[in-house]
Amino acid sequence: MNDRRAAPALEVKGLDVYYGHSHALQGVDLTLDTGVFSVVGRNGMGKTTLCKAIMGLVRVSAGSIRIRGEEVAGQSPARIARLGVGYVPQGRRLWRSLTVDEHLALAGGLRRGPWTIERIYDTFPRLAERKSNGGNQLSGGEQQMLAISRALLTNPHLLVMDEPTEGLAPVIVAQVEEMLLRLGDEGDISVLVIEQNIGVATAVSRNVAIMVNGRINRIIDSARLAADRELQQRLLGVGTHGMDETDAEAAAPTKTDAPSAPQPERKGLVRIYVSNPVLPTRWSQPVPIARIEAAARTQSAGVTRLEEATRARREPALSKTSGPPVVLVVGTLDTKGAELRYIRDIIAGSGLRTRLVDVSTSGKPASCDVTAQEIALNHGRGGAGVFGTDRGASVTAMAEAFERWLRRQGNVAGIISAGGSGGASLVAPGMRALPVGVPKLIISSVASGDVGPYVGPADITMMYSVTDVQGLNSISRAVLGNGANALVGMVKARLDEQANRQRDTGATLPAIGITMFGVTTPAVQKIAADLREDFECLVFHATGVGGRSMEKLVESGQLAGVIDLTTTEVCDLLMGGVFPATDDRFGAIVRSRVPYIGSVGALDMVNFGAPDTIPERYRQRKFHVHNPQVTLMRTTPEENERIGRWIGEKLNQMDGVVRFFLPEGGVSALDAPGQPFWDPEADAALFRALERTVRQTSNRQIIRVKRNINDPEFTAAIVSAFRPLLGRGGGRRRVAR
Repeated sequence: MNDRRAAPALEVKGLDVYYGHSHALQGVDLTLDTGVFSVVGRNGMGKTTLCKAIMGLVRVSAGSIRIRGEEVAGQSPARIARLGVGYVPQGRRLWRSLTVDEHLALAGGLRRGPWTIERIYDTFPRLAERKSNGGNQLSGGEQQMLAISRALLTNPHLLVMDEPTEGLAPVIVAQVEEMLLRLGDEGDISVLVIEQNIGVATAVSRNVAIMVNGRINRIIDSARLAADRELQQRLLGVGTHGMDETDAEAAAPTKTDAPSAPQPERKGLVRIYVSNPVLPTRWSQPVPIARIEAAARTQSAGVTRLEEATRARREPALSKTSGPPVVLVVGTLDTKGAELRYIRDIIAGSGLRTRLVDVSTSGKPASCDVTAQEIALNHGRGGAGVFGTDRGASVTAMAEAFERWLRRQGNVAGIISAGGSGGASLVAPGMRALPVGVPKLIISSVASGDVGPYVGPADITMMYSVTDVQGLNSISRAVLGNGANALVGMVKARLDEQANRQRDTGATLPAIGITMFGVTTPAVQKIAADLREDFECLVFHATGVGGRSMEKLVESGQLAGVIDLTTTEVCDLLMGGVFPATDDRFGAIVRSRVPYIGSVGALDMVNFGAPDTIPERYRQRKFHVHNPQVTLMRTTPEENERIGRWIGEKLNQMDGVVRFFLPEGGVSALDAPGQPFWDPEADAALFRALERTVRQTSNRQIIRVKRNINDPEFTAAIVSAFRPLLGRGGGRRRVAR
């Protein structure tokens, strides 16, 4: 039994299949150990034949097919299914006369396991709503959900899926992608995906096999395939009719006299030609280019690398729309329709394109450009997860769905909303997900209070509505009009700046982020001065939101590197201070792999308010009163050891270049000989914990310097380590803003 578990989920060797005299599969070799593996290729290349051969639906002429080490070539489909192979055929193959419930009842019970009918209905709530409908009464997306569910109910070890996203709407494609990523992450089921959609294939699989003329032409890294448009054209006919390439080596592109379709511009929606107008085989005559062009469709899924999706806890890989810049006017049209349309009309009157987006949770229909039902489809459970009787849960779910929808929009020039606390909480998470620089404005009755929970680390502007956003009157028209015109000004100024930057042939200095606290200010000032000529130095005050703001810029691709000198927010996170980081501190560095220089600045202190606000458990500790409203508490060796382990585990997750510096002469201005927080024992505990926790490599190094963090020798070491990571000639690099 242990040997079977150690064997690959699927191992195909020298597989040959004939249809009469036609050699459909020619010596196919393929191995799937665990997770998800994609096979792509043009029509007629043998992909479906491979699926049928694995399932025993076509006769194998030669070769071997092993499932968990057991030979299945020549065995019956029923026997192969009992061994733990599930099959989602191309075209779904549902029974017209059977209901959803009857389909699932037939499939259930073949093999015991975690997938039950109840779990299927929980995973696909739409099927639960349609359980009494027949197979011919379902939409294409619902039919695909049912076909996948039918296979999952057999509790397979190996799931074979033939064109699972064919003919589906982009939202459903995204749900299928998310499900595949989840299955791969859970690790209980290995999945072989046959696809023509390059976005899907590369999103769910680390490596992709390309089939050409009945053979596995090559197995290629999905990131390379997704980025190499020319390779897609040559092997898969993406963008042109494509020519065959049968050489298994990655040959350089060669010239051909065959006509090809004009290359689409990279701006706007990407046209990909994933299928011919008629179902061809590799023996068919070439189809005219004009006919292929007429049958082309838009790419339905973006390319999110599998490792990025894993680190993001399975954030779905969704496609981004593009096109001319558009301003989104967002809110609950069931209660704020007149106000939102008033804003929309002002913005449209300025000449900007607008889209009115409804995020109501009542389920009432409204006249708009994007309905609440369309937004709700982006929730993991679809509309059933958004429209319910619990208003609080519905608002939370709609906010999540809107954020996920908004991440797909690649042409947002600005966004504005108006409403109360509920409306602000609906749109704020989505706004925070947009890059810094995109104008964002919320007009709300809550804007005169604490707006931190709404704004977070983003550049959201909040405007107090004066009167409640409940009907149009002389005051609300003035406030809403000011907000609309303010957004128009911001959007037009940004568009003009972008146009000028495109015309400007000069280079832009790459921006870098530096974290600072009062007790590390001398070091930051010296570092910024030394790097000023080559880099645009952006300094972030490490007060909780400062670190989050820096990491948001990293996530948005607006920072070329980071000098995280002051990591004190971790102290407040772990010890209950008032300037805490979040659990995702360093997460943007991990996901983006930007060059990272870090240190232990101000890890000698936890920040509290006035002395009478200090928690009772800390009353006997060493304190320094910075000012009447800020009291600093010295960290102990035990606390520093905990901090060191926490940071070290984060550093281990970083795959980019990492240099982390330890100043043996003290970690802040207060931690120096003769200063109130000087404690070599506590510092030593911090350094030991970091060195014991961090797995050092050539890319990830801990470096000790026998100086205080603010000493010129220490800052010189930081600068010397940072320059080689990005190069001295910063002016020669362009950074997108």
